[in-house]
Amino acid sequence: MNDLAEAQGILRRAGGRPDTDIDLAETALALGALDVPEPRLNRYRHHLSLLTRDVAEAAQAAGTDDLAARARALAEVLVERYGYQGDRDTYDDLQNANMLRVIDRRKGLPVALAILFIHAGRAQGWHIDGLNFPGHFLLSMNLGAERAVLDPFDGLRPLGARDLRELLTAIEGPGADLSPEHYAPLGNRAMLLRLQNNRKVRLLHDEHRDLAVQALEAMLMIAPGEPSLWHEAGLLHAHLGNLRAAILALEQVMHLSEAPNEQRDVANLLQQLRGRIS
Repeated sequence: MNDLAEAQGILRRAGGRPDTDIDLAETALALGALDVPEPRLNRYRHHLSLLTRDVAEAAQAAGTDDLAARARALAEVLVERYGYQGDRDTYDDLQNANMLRVIDRRKGLPVALAILFIHAGRAQGWHIDGLNFPGHFLLSMNLGAERAVLDPFDGLRPLGARDLRELLTAIEGPGADLSPEHYAPLGNRAMLLRLQNNRKVRLLHDEHRDLAVQALEAMLMIAPGEPSLWHEAGLLHAHLGNLRAAILALEQVMHLSEAPNEQRDVANLLQQLRGRIS
């Protein structure tokens, strides 16, 4: 089996698994492999194992009795030793949303970097999650009742409530305020979708709709029960003239959606599309 076929298998298996059983980093590698010629997945798996090993050694040397020590161990290895950083100069580069290229270049988007930190931290048995924070992906580490919010794009810098409020108002405007939902953890599937969505959005912005459809199809492999993704795929296929693919995608919306308005709109669109190929 070649690496591309293996990557597709990894994504489809992730789509059939409970969220907690999804291997976050392995699935992120598989997403990246779809867009890289000869991806050589084992090379990147070896790198992930090195990160895990080196964080374990750093933690053992420094102790991990508190959250600050755990965050320091992660930053010491990923940021200082391996040089991972946020790509401030070419933020919208598609490579920043591809885990293989992020590892090659040692820089990327917040969510891509966060997946590496999460992988290395969870391998130590630490409680570390992505946060449902708008616009800028953040991490949360917990130890008992203590919590630290960290910025993976900025060297794992800890953020207090004031920092978070300033970040939120910069994204949503001066009337925005922190709420419990901003501290809610994201599941593995949601993090992977957020990673791949960055690629899709950039492709659509550059009017590469055919490639954006491919990005959506990868998202559907890991989230086959998400009607909004099927809906978007159907609309894109229809725009590209792929009428049979559009119909198949929209039929999935009819099967999965529980929203009456969406059901009505999709039924009307399906009638139009079927009329065009009859």
